[in-house]
Amino acid sequence: MSDDGISIGGPKTRKGAVLALVVGLALTGYGAYDYTQQSDAVEDAVEVEAAITDVGVESTSSGHSTDVDYRPTVRFTYEYDGTEYASTEVFPSAITSDYDTESAAREVVAEYAVGESTTAYVDPADPDGGFLKGKTSNAPLVAVVTGLLFALVGGRSLLKRVRG
Repeated sequence: MSDDGISIGGPKTRKGAVLALVVGLALTGYGAYDYTQQSDAVEDAVEVEAAITDVGVESTSSGHSTDVDYRPTVRFTYEYDGTEYASTEVFPSAITSDYDTESAAREVVAEYAVGESTTAYVDPADPDGGFLKGKTSNAPLVAVVTGLLFALVGGRSLLKRVRG
């Protein structure tokens, strides 16, 4: 890469090191927060009857990359405390899970069919955020690990710039 960018050894400038450190800490904090939130949602959830209205897999690509990721989608409606809601959340995490292959994404939603009933879960504190899987997703933990790596690289580079 160029001399003013980021290399395998980390950022080449103090500003780049600080940026990597801040981004890493923010990503780690958000991932930890999301994991805590979804853990609380699963723990506090009550079961409700849900009707599946749509099932599919979306393909997504980011930036200039030719890589395609796949995201399972399920839309469902449910009633809680006399009010009808709709949701698309498979897991209670704000950070969604993407899969490398379409078949892996389809496995996640294979048990759901349009027009059928299933059990959904609702956190009474957030009734419009119903979800289908009564367990946590590992997506926030991936964010934590990625953030820690950024923070470590940024912190190491910053120390090298300050001392050197």
